[in-house]
Amino acid sequence: MSRRTQSVGFRGLEDSPPTTLTSVAGKNFSAETALTLNRGESANMRLPLSLSTVIAVQGVCGLGLVAAILLTPAEARIVGETVLAPVSQPLDQPIPRQVPLVIEPLHDDPTVVSDEELIAVLKKVQPRFQPEKLRPNLVEHALRTWWIKCEFRDPAVMSGVAMKDYLTDHGRYLAAWGVETDPLLLDRDGGIAIRWGQTAGASVHHDHWLASLTEAGIHLDDPVMTPNRHDGTIRDVLHRALLDFRLDETEVEWSAMAFGLWLAPVKEWRTLDGRRHSFDDLATRLIRGHRRFGVCTGTHRVYSLAVLMRLDDDHKILSPQTRADVENHLLSIRDLIAVSQREDGRWPGNWWDGAVAAKAPLNEPLYKQVIATGHHLEWMAIVPEKFHIPRGQIRKAADWIIKTTVETPDDKILDSYTFFSHVGNALALWRKTHPCDAWAHWESQQAR
Repeated sequence: MSRRTQSVGFRGLEDSPPTTLTSVAGKNFSAETALTLNRGESANMRLPLSLSTVIAVQGVCGLGLVAAILLTPAEARIVGETVLAPVSQPLDQPIPRQVPLVIEPLHDDPTVVSDEELIAVLKKVQPRFQPEKLRPNLVEHALRTWWIKCEFRDPAVMSGVAMKDYLTDHGRYLAAWGVETDPLLLDRDGGIAIRWGQTAGASVHHDHWLASLTEAGIHLDDPVMTPNRHDGTIRDVLHRALLDFRLDETEVEWSAMAFGLWLAPVKEWRTLDGRRHSFDDLATRLIRGHRRFGVCTGTHRVYSLAVLMRLDDDHKILSPQTRADVENHLLSIRDLIAVSQREDGRWPGNWWDGAVAAKAPLNEPLYKQVIATGHHLEWMAIVPEKFHIPRGQIRKAADWIIKTTVETPDDKILDSYTFFSHVGNALALWRKTHPCDAWAHWESQQAR
């Protein structure tokens, strides 16, 4: 099946329907009565509590307190799910394809980046990683840039297959991190979960593992081998991610991308608590809040919205009103970056301050400007021109990021690889190609 497509954020938690309470202590009540009981009112009756029930409730509360005090948010969430998850899981979510959709770029402009400039940047962002304690976040970024199919003649560079295997095979992860580090892949009811957060050896962002492999072209039935299970697949990870989704999650950027590329034209799914969520919910959630909020100085929210919008072009996953909201939001981002760009072409980390950001630049590290500039070039490469700033400003941004990337020493690139990887992807998109395809073409030319 071809991976080529066609071209994606959120509604607040208050918009999600509450879980209906229909039974209390084995007795059925109307929703109004159940709500009254849930508030602690008697409704002219008393519900007997056994000693075992009291002890169980105290135990759960105790675990919650320990989790809140001692664990990171991601770890506490895993504890909460293990203790509080319903016994019966929702039915499997139908997945309409075996291979995820691909968002194809729309523009080929050699005045933004020439063939020679693109290859010079791609050389700098090849995945030359040392195997010991190799951070999953590095591999995830490299893989979503280079794709699983990519091969390199230089044996010091990890191939796409090698990166995919590292992320999906506990044995390979164990060889890099040893037994003292918790596994990356976790067996859970309803599928396989990914350990994420700021702890050693974890995937840093929620659903970033899944989104990166999805963008890289993973197959739904490709194997995922956990410490205790060798029959798992990507389907199990996707199923668990759909069950696990929360609209009030701090980071939903990668959930939006992964779910959209797998599910479209399916518009909604059901989570572990029985709630139904839709791509309208995701789009509204991504739009909501100040533009500074979100990963990568708020720019990844923008890219995820662009992905949802492109998916809606062909698969109609958004309602007309939400589609209009997404377009208006992207137009507002366009207007902000048109006036916040510095004279040399870069965008500052506070691009969302508009003209103020250009007039009173922050004293910030270079990597924040690499993040902002690379990500803004990346999302504009996949949207129609009406969402673009003037092409001259795009060229200035590309000139600055190309010069900065090429002149940065390799060890510094590696230190900030996750940020520079977006530069390679963005510039390839502006030539209406992808890094793997551009590199393969160049290597074939060199072999002649």
